[in-house]
Amino acid sequence: MKIASLVLRALPADFPEIKAALAGIPGVEIHGASEEVGRIVVTVEDGEGWSVTDSILAVNLAPKVQAVTLAYEYTDDGLELTEA
Repeated sequence: MKIASLVLRALPADFPEIKAALAGIPGVEIHGASEEVGRIVVTVEDGEGWSVTDSILAVNLAPKVQAVTLAYEYTDDGLELTEA
């Protein structure tokens, strides 16, 4: 499992268009938005047929998104190697 949390910067007037675009990206879920400061918080989770990397790139390229900051990333890949 891989998961990431992103903070998007955008103009408040563009939020409806951005939210519509995000709804079409696999693994993306909106968790909060603040029009006062122009930020949207989302998580991206991998799944069957898509990767977190591809979805993050799609978020970054979504219309009207001005900036994307990676706030958190987790993967359980390789954990079986650390268990004794």
